[in-house]
Amino acid sequence: MAEKAVPMTKEGMERLEKELDQLRTVRRQEVADRIHQSKELASTQNNAEYEEAKNEQAFVEGRILTIERILQVATVIDEEAAHHASRVQIGSRVSVASADGKRTEYTIGGVAEARPTEGLISNESPVGRALLGKRVGDEVKI
Repeated sequence: MAEKAVPMTKEGMERLEKELDQLRTVRRQEVADRIHQSKELASTQNNAEYEEAKNEQAFVEGRILTIERILQVATVIDEEAAHHASRVQIGSRVSVASADGKRTEYTIGGVAEARPTEGLISNESPVGRALLGKRVGDEVKI
């Protein structure tokens, strides 16, 4: 079964590629060195540092696989077209006013690059789903 496409901004794609490179070339070797050092220092049966390093190795390898899968199915969002579209779509930057008048700006991106604290929300988040397809001036209840 084919995986569904993961929409991403060009910046998000570059960020994931950079993280993948860092994990493959730096973190993997750091963890391997920690495992080797902890094996030399004590027996592996009761060595908490060895166990921690093995857990970190599993995390790093899992993250590498996750990023590789995401990049295989990623499609780059045409942000320029999204900014000029008449309706909100993936890649659009929107300004939302809450009931108390507070304004917040969001960019709608793909789920793999969402960073809500930085104003980049997923198209699959409740706010992202509610905003998709809306026009300037539309009222949305979330």
